[in-house]
Amino acid sequence: MSFLKSIDGGAGVVLQGAAAETLIAECLASFAEGSVDAIYDLGVAFSTGSHGCACDMIEAHKWFNIAAARGHEAAAMCRADVSEEMTAREIAEAQRRAREWLRADRAESRAA
Repeated sequence: MSFLKSIDGGAGVVLQGAAAETLIAECLASFAEGSVDAIYDLGVAFSTGSHGCACDMIEAHKWFNIAAARGHEAAAMCRADVSEEMTAREIAEAQRRAREWLRADRAESRAA
């Protein structure tokens, strides 16, 4: 999933380091095993710029949105919090990315 390795930032492309790629891979593997908390953890990492992830509110909103769509209550609150720091255009981009990811996830689930 190449869209997870680079994040479109406001002024260019922000490439995540090896620690971030490891975190993303681990969280997606945990999610595949049924852990919605793992997707929430990605939102936390991107919103705080921790675990090797660059601080990216668009990506944070995307992951919080996906977790909230899967019933994670804290993710819905965090999504609202990060939204307060974002422009309408950034929120729209985060929502587009979340929809894209959810479509791809559904397609993979059907294929399996």
